[in-house]
Amino acid sequence: MKQIRQPIVTVAGHVDHGKTTILDSIRKTKVYNTEAGGITQKISFTLVPMDELRKRSPLIKDLKLEIPGFLFIDTPGHAAFSHLRKRGGSLADLAILVMDINEGIMPQTQEVIEILKINKTPFIVALNKIDNISGWRKQADNLKDSIEKQSTNVRLAFDEKLFTIMGALHHHGFNAKPFYEITDFASKLALIPVSGKTGEGIPELIMMFCGLSNKFLKENLKLSGTLRGVVLEIKKEKTIQYAEAIIYDGKLKITDELAIASFGDPIITKIRILEEILPISSRFKTKEEVTASTGIRMQLINSQEILPGMPFRVLKDNIKEIKEEFKKEVGENIKTDKEGIIAKADSLGSLEALITLLRKEKISIIKAGIGNITKKDVISAQTNLKNDPMNALIVGFNVEEDEDVKSMDIGKIKIIKNDVIYRLIEDLLKFQKEKEQEIKRDKLLELSSISHLKILHQYVFRNLNPAVFGVRVEGGKLKANIKLMDADGEKITKVKAIQNNKIKVVEATKGMKVAISLPGINFERQLKDKTDLYSDISENQFKEFKDNKDILTQEEIQILQKISQIKRKQKPTWGV
Repeated sequence: MKQIRQPIVTVAGHVDHGKTTILDSIRKTKVYNTEAGGITQKISFTLVPMDELRKRSPLIKDLKLEIPGFLFIDTPGHAAFSHLRKRGGSLADLAILVMDINEGIMPQTQEVIEILKINKTPFIVALNKIDNISGWRKQADNLKDSIEKQSTNVRLAFDEKLFTIMGALHHHGFNAKPFYEITDFASKLALIPVSGKTGEGIPELIMMFCGLSNKFLKENLKLSGTLRGVVLEIKKEKTIQYAEAIIYDGKLKITDELAIASFGDPIITKIRILEEILPISSRFKTKEEVTASTGIRMQLINSQEILPGMPFRVLKDNIKEIKEEFKKEVGENIKTDKEGIIAKADSLGSLEALITLLRKEKISIIKAGIGNITKKDVISAQTNLKNDPMNALIVGFNVEEDEDVKSMDIGKIKIIKNDVIYRLIEDLLKFQKEKEQEIKRDKLLELSSISHLKILHQYVFRNLNPAVFGVRVEGGKLKANIKLMDADGEKITKVKAIQNNKIKVVEATKGMKVAISLPGINFERQLKDKTDLYSDISENQFKEFKDNKDILTQEEIQILQKISQIKRKQKPTWGV
């Protein structure tokens, strides 16, 4: 009979909904208190044997369970699924989706639900923070009894929150119910109300994931003879570099030679030191051999260019087979387009997740890679600037710029970074909308310029041939070669040149005082009694501006309305 491995359980959910607190309750640790701002900064794994779980939940004390224990993964935000992936889906056998019962489904919760659906990962929902419901008191050791014994007002508040979440999950295609009302767990999604803080509901949560894993996952947990693993992170301690990884099938010996996937040929390396995570601990112990599933740390002889998220196998005269497998596993989701933006992420899985979400928004990608934003990325974006300004853009998920990029003048290149993927996509879409409006606006204003000028009579430098005098830009933008008219609609002429502090410029913006040169104008005779000048736009140009007034500023719209009033004094149907 094949050996059954420990299921890999990912604890996922929206930021600050209590993932680590719940995991602390399960493993009886206090990781949450040691984390910066109470937010998980990196992936961590915890091995919890079944005998330890039996101590934490009397409800499984007498259950016959064949599963030896669980490997729990606590992750920052989206990385729950982006780092932990393998060919065909998520590395997790089961997920615990943590949701604040008082807040319900949040944007990141939706994202996790969608990825669970895509990967067909079975999951249960821990409705956390029941202790934050006003008036809540633990009324009994049994969770169902405790809920039923709450005061009327508390029970009404609890039921309202519960039904709201059930309705929201129904919208996502799930028939969700409290676990104590379910008889068919294959067709219904179990909701377990809990408090990670007080521990209420944690025994029931443990009972649920133990029972469901034992009943539904056993066949998928049988070990094969092939070692399969995924690199999670590359870490440095002083001068030593380690690869933290998960093996999810087979066995690994310290004498094995590894092939680790990359974007080119696999990286071939031997293991110098092999360590396994200790049960309910963050410490490792040196081992000669480890068996899936477990968290390991390896010091490798050749660790250069190993990237997070990459799969690895044991090399045994099977390099051709491994190359084919890696090609499918690494390459199938990193396809790029002939044009588009540049995408960077901190791991292979992160990059795949980012690309998937970009494609969903119909955003093309010309280049995608793992690691920090480099000088080469900026140069690629600068090339895009010439071809399509909309694509002069680099998005970075959980990465930073290299030092040489920080000192570069990147000009009009836009770099958008975020360590929460849904916020990154939101920032990108917002920027693209603004950029699209800006490009549209620039094209519109190339036809003509909306401008209101105040003549500065104290600065008349030349009366004629050409007339040169000072103006203040009251609104809009003054450009060379635009036609001007006065406040009565009398045509003046085109602006030949603009000078700012005796330096020739092509345009002037609101508040600037500049000198303009008008050929064929006698200032004394034609402008001495005038105070205001406006851009003299054609009727067609006016209609074009009117049709696109959503991209004009309020000030430009006001100037446009004034121009329209002036023109209609001469021609009542103008612009109608």
